[in-house]
Amino acid sequence: MPERRTVALVTLGCARNEVDSEELAGRLEADGWHLVEDAENADVAVVNTCGFVEAAKKDSVDALLEANDLKGHGRTQAVVAVGCMAERYGKELAEALPEADGVLGFDDYADISDRLQTILNGGIHAAHTPRDRRKLLPISPAERQDAGAEVALPGHGPADLPEGLAPESGPRAPLRRRLDGSPVASVKLASGCDRRCSFCAIPSFRGSFISRRPSDVLGETRWLAEQGVKEIMLVSENNTSYGKDLGDIRLLETLLPELAEVDGIERVRVSYLQPAEMRPGLIDVLTSTPKVAPYFDLSFQHSAPGVLRAMRRFGNTEQFLGLLDTIRSKVPQAGVRSNFIVGFPGESADDLAELERFLTAARLDAIGVFGYSDEDGTEAATYENKLDEDVVAERLARVSRLAEELVSQRAEERVGETLQVLVESTGSAAEGEAAYGRAAHQAPETDGQVLFTSGEGLAVGRMVEAKVVGTEGVDLVAEPLPGSQVCTEEAAR
Repeated sequence: MPERRTVALVTLGCARNEVDSEELAGRLEADGWHLVEDAENADVAVVNTCGFVEAAKKDSVDALLEANDLKGHGRTQAVVAVGCMAERYGKELAEALPEADGVLGFDDYADISDRLQTILNGGIHAAHTPRDRRKLLPISPAERQDAGAEVALPGHGPADLPEGLAPESGPRAPLRRRLDGSPVASVKLASGCDRRCSFCAIPSFRGSFISRRPSDVLGETRWLAEQGVKEIMLVSENNTSYGKDLGDIRLLETLLPELAEVDGIERVRVSYLQPAEMRPGLIDVLTSTPKVAPYFDLSFQHSAPGVLRAMRRFGNTEQFLGLLDTIRSKVPQAGVRSNFIVGFPGESADDLAELERFLTAARLDAIGVFGYSDEDGTEAATYENKLDEDVVAERLARVSRLAEELVSQRAEERVGETLQVLVESTGSAAEGEAAYGRAAHQAPETDGQVLFTSGEGLAVGRMVEAKVVGTEGVDLVAEPLPGSQVCTEEAAR
């Protein structure tokens, strides 16, 4: 009997890419491939690249070169690029990086097994020619669902599953295979974006906004709960637009309570919210629904009106502070995070001071700061009044220092609070490893975490009550309350 083909998936970038990788893993496993964790143990290493900003692109290239170095020294015979960078640059990436044996776009995902087998056999699959994916779907959102069936949408795998992939879930399980045992998993709510922010290239290679049907989101959540997942995080380029192409812009408000009622799910988290699209009804659901985290990942980007207009965005400092006041009037402990760009073309010293004024008043739990750089094909890349690189770097360092101070102060404000914490690691006292988890205001990867004073009796996947007794920068130090650290049989499983 021939040895099974082996494949390793290396994922870079955001949670949306992680979902895409697990869909690819599901397709490959259903077609007989054996999934391995390390590229050195795989016949084919598939690198799911990120194409968002220059630093992410460099990381993607480094990962491809690192995988290529394994060839000739172990089992690895081929290295294949997929994901956003592969989709965005296609043939250009293939020519610039001959070390990659294949560069596959989103259109190749449905036939990923055949593509990899061809490459593994020494054949050549031509790198795709990039195209503006916004033009693949109708301009009108109402016409997109039917057209979406004919367009490759990563993370929108068919609901009907090849036999045997997850038989306990029945025929409505997703085409997905988990790549880790974390009690947290992302669920893709939609793909693409209809906004036209002048600095962002994502819509051009991810396409126009298209929602997944609520039944598919629910079915995938139930399947994940069967796999032991306790928290789901809803991801897309813009969750506040969910449902507009299904005829109901308020669909998220009705879907969230249904997701929270799925057996086994302890927490539902929503990411990627646009401040200009926040609705009173959505705020109410996010702040009042049991098991839905009062967590607001708001994409502010800046607060100076002139800069926001140049970014093709809306709002100002006072409007943003008013939104935060509304949220905290309902749940004072609500978590809020955001990202910001400094050094945007035309940003003045007064604009920077206005951003610092907002940050100081906003009391955000987590802040990401990026220095502006031109992105291929974006409107901002054509702007005049570009700031010198050293000015951008100085402003980035300045605002990053302020952000670090502010999130540490915000963490200190939480000392004395009682939190519901999802345990993610019990640590090893013998090896000096801390037990840790995350509270409702902390998303995985991007935000801080809760460090437990003791891991005794804790179990990964259990939700425990803990009191904050100290801080370590943005991280909180908390003491599990009596009775909350008892390891139940269910949690141990």
